[in-house]
Amino acid sequence: MAIVGSDGLREEVLAGLRGTPRTLPPKLFYDARGAKLFEAITRLPEYYPTRTEVEIFRKHLPEMARKIGPEAVVVEFGSGSGEKTDPLMRALEDPHAYVPIDVAEEQLERVAARMGQRFPSLKVCPLPADYTRPFTLPPAAIRAGRPLVFFPGSTIGNFHPADGAAFLENARVSVGEGASLLIGVDLRKPRAILEPAYNDARGVTAEFNRNALRNLNRVLETDFEPEAFRHEAVWNDEASRIEMRLIARGPVTVHLPADAEGARVEEIEFREGDPIITEYSYKFTLDRFEALTSEAGWDRVESWSDPQGWFAVQFLRST
Repeated sequence: MAIVGSDGLREEVLAGLRGTPRTLPPKLFYDARGAKLFEAITRLPEYYPTRTEVEIFRKHLPEMARKIGPEAVVVEFGSGSGEKTDPLMRALEDPHAYVPIDVAEEQLERVAARMGQRFPSLKVCPLPADYTRPFTLPPAAIRAGRPLVFFPGSTIGNFHPADGAAFLENARVSVGEGASLLIGVDLRKPRAILEPAYNDARGVTAEFNRNALRNLNRVLETDFEPEAFRHEAVWNDEASRIEMRLIARGPVTVHLPADAEGARVEEIEFREGDPIITEYSYKFTLDRFEALTSEAGWDRVESWSDPQGWFAVQFLRST
């Protein structure tokens, strides 16, 4: 299975591996195996974001549905397993359509099929796409109804702040006039809580991280040896982010094959200890997040949080 949005992937990967610091795009995590690994991560005792966000939804969903209003067109970026989507759709008044967007095609198909079975009168329009790039909503979804961007899980934290603002602005423009946004936001908290969430004792996150290399080998026929890299996730307090990396255990040489258009074979060398950054996960204060969304053309209407103040779900409208 090719990665959705893989046009230009070779150039993107090469630029990342030649850069300083070396990087790989997080979308490489999410083949079918990676999607299952991430679902397993969300159930780990150390991983607080999912269960905390789910509890916020359980407590405040009726109020959220009233804010959203009737005949919503729910456009979900990164549909995932649908754990938070099903309750939302049940709470909404006469939703018009559901448009899940994801790079993991197999999981997207499963979610779309399940939603179609559970909500027979709902238009379900799955869109296999990289939602960080420009996209066009299916015509059947946008004929009527109020567009709602649904972006749970604090995936917004995987963007550099400036890129996150640009992404949210693009989302507002893409879904059209009168858009609203329901988004999950992971908040700053002590290092003792943050770092274990990305370094679980069972090593599931480590496997998820190395899965980016396995997926890259499959899609671009590189020759990474995943076990030649160890997983590391550390909290950078100054930048307010978790930095997830793969660290070379020793000297490694990796080859990126030539492509059909005649690009030459590329050789990338790693020394022992050299890192590849696979993901940033920014954590926000409420004020900092309001500044980011305001820059992107969204006005905060309401914010809900857990008693510990670890996570927030916010409802915003386009300005």
